Amino acid sequence: MPIHVIDFEGSRQSGIVEYGVVTLAGTEIVATYTRLCAAIGTISDRDRQQHGISEQAAAEQARFDTEWDFFAHLRSTGPLCAHNAAVEDGLLRSVWPYPRSSPDFSAVGRSVASWGPWLDTLYLYRRIYPQLESHKLGDLIVLFDLQTSLDEHAALYCPAKRRHYHCALYDTLASALLMRRLYEEPDLHSLSLHWLFLQSSSTDAGRDAIGQQDLF
Repeated sequence: MPIHVIDFEGSRQSGIVEYGVVTLAGTEIVATYTRLCAAIGTISDRDRQQHGISEQAAAEQARFDTEWDFFAHLRSTGPLCAHNAAVEDGLLRSVWPYPRSSPDFSAVGRSVASWGPWLDTLYLYRRIYPQLESHKLGDLIVLFDLQTSLDEHAALYCPAKRRHYHCALYDTLASALLMRRLYEEPDLHSLSLHWLFLQSSSTDAGRDAIGQQDLF
C-alpha cells in the first residue's frame, strides 16, 4: 500500500502557497509532486522570510483549491503522512473540510469522510526514541545520519532553488526518509501499518480509538 507523505508551506492567512508530496511504496520512492500555489491572502513578512515565497512568484500559479481531484485521489489510495500532521491536516481542512468517503487505513473494512487518520513521523519518533533531546525534522535527519541522502534526493526531485528546509518537497523528502528508515531498522522490520497509526496518534484518546493492541 502506498504512503503519501505531504508538506505544505503557507498559513491560514495566505493559504497554501506550496505543496510537496512523496509517495512511498515500501522503502521505494515511486512518485514526487510539488508546485507553488497562488496565495488567497497576504503572505506575512515572517512567513516570506521562512519559506522564501513572495506573493508575486505565487501569483503566477493556480490556487491550491484547483487540486481537489489530486488530493482526494491520494487520500483514497493510501494513508497520508506528515511530520507534525496536525498542521497539514488543519491546512487541508481549511480548504476542503473533508474528502470523499475513503478507506480508514487503520481499520480494515471501514470508510470515513476524513483526511485522517494520519501517519506522523514526529510522534512516531517521539514514541520510539523518547530519549532524544529533539524530535524536530532537521535534528532527526542529522541524528540518524540522513543528511547526505536527503541532499542527494533533493538534487533529483526538488526545483533548483527549493533544496533546503521550509521548501515543501525538501521537507517532505526528509519526512519520507524518516519513515523509510523505520522499515530498515532491524528491530522494527516487522512493524504493521496498524501499529504505525497507533504510535502516530498525538493523544491517548486517539490511540484508544484506533485500538490498543500488541501488534509486534
